[in-house]
Amino acid sequence: MSTPEPLSALSKLSTLSTATFRPFTPDDIVAAHALSLEVKWPHRADDWRLVADAGGGFVALSGDRIVGTALCWKYGENGASLGMVIVSPDQQGRGIGRELMERLLEMLGGRTTVLHATPAGQPLYEKLGFHAIGTINQHQATDFRVPQIVLQPGEQLRPLQAADTPRLIDLATRASGLDRSALLPALLDVAGGVALERDGEALGFAMLRPFGRGHAIGPVVVENSADESTRRAQALIAHCLAANAGAFTRIDTAGDSGLTPWLEELGLKCVDTVIKMSRNGTPSSDPSVEQFAIVNQALG
Repeated sequence: MSTPEPLSALSKLSTLSTATFRPFTPDDIVAAHALSLEVKWPHRADDWRLVADAGGGFVALSGDRIVGTALCWKYGENGASLGMVIVSPDQQGRGIGRELMERLLEMLGGRTTVLHATPAGQPLYEKLGFHAIGTINQHQATDFRVPQIVLQPGEQLRPLQAADTPRLIDLATRASGLDRSALLPALLDVAGGVALERDGEALGFAMLRPFGRGHAIGPVVVENSADESTRRAQALIAHCLAANAGAFTRIDTAGDSGLTPWLEELGLKCVDTVIKMSRNGTPSSDPSVEQFAIVNQALG
């Protein structure tokens, strides 16, 4: 006599996804924004618009209702990132997230692809060929202290200028290991920023842009130089904090950047840590340049 299938297993089988899938379009931004609010993400519709304009992806539908999203971004010929992977709470556990991921990975092929995973999502991504390569600490606050960072003789901070774009692309590409030639100009359309300069050359930069509940700082990129890199990154971040004093500010920093204790002393608490993962190898960053803070957890 055969053993009956457990009721829980039968229930699971009966609720497997009957969703349909199609490419993400600009007309989906309103529904995608509503979906992100449903899972308590802070993104505004304009934040969705920025990432959607820069990439592509898919939506999952139950009838006419969007119940899942997933986007990806191609960088040059060989790199990519993916994110904005959301499944409505009442549709989770039905294979929708995995189907969305598989469609993205088919689109990206053999590109070296990075993502940022919650501990709960990490097992799925490992099954899809991703491996952990680091962590990202999310810091945020409204009531924070603005520090005074003393620059070395000959160094100065100044606003970013249009003429800086090629240099910023070079620094950001080398630091991340991902081609930023298309992404940086798009960010400059919505962000302000500051360069750290010496002898007429930008040694690093930081951007500040509207995001979620307030503003986000990132990327923060600095040329490595003995003991100067961290201080330079701190000077760039301090300038952005001063520009946004008293307003909600978020910054996502590399776990090995060494900035977490300093940021927490300023009042920018670490509220979350995610795992940076990669597939088809690891981005080949240049050790002479360091990315202290990422753009965001979708774009990397």
